[in-house]
Amino acid sequence: MPHVTIEYVIMVPVLILQIFLFPLTASWLMNIWVDSRRTLALQEAASHLGSSLQQVYFVLNHDSISTGTVTQKANVPPFIEDYPYIGNATLKTVLDPALNSSKVLKITLKLITVGTTVKTSVILGQNVLWQESTFVSNSTNACIRAEKFPNGTICLSFGG
Repeated sequence: MPHVTIEYVIMVPVLILQIFLFPLTASWLMNIWVDSRRTLALQEAASHLGSSLQQVYFVLNHDSISTGTVTQKANVPPFIEDYPYIGNATLKTVLDPALNSSKVLKITLKLITVGTTVKTSVILGQNVLWQESTFVSNSTNACIRAEKFPNGTICLSFGG
């Protein structure tokens, strides 16, 4: 008979601990999974936006186009899991500006309410400029703007 009492003394606290431990662990794992899913979706949107900017640049950089303006609708989702996101970009020269080298456009997207942030980079030519602008995903005017000037310089920006 004393063995049963010892078993209860040992097992009851373990069972009570499991009652609290399993739901907390499941909740913690689900939060990690949801954050990873949001980050992946936001990274996909950033990559697509960067690729679109790069394609617009390459189209306008062709010799057959002397001047002009292009506005392309951003083909990214307006919401990621019901959260809108904003984006901005910065343009940096890869090497010394005097060498006339390529430039890298670093795009940053951020989910507004959640705060998840992702970054992506796009390599462009030496004749590109970036006009400071903000991309707002749920705007009806969310787009990419590009203008080629007579001297061959291409100015990129977000619209919306």
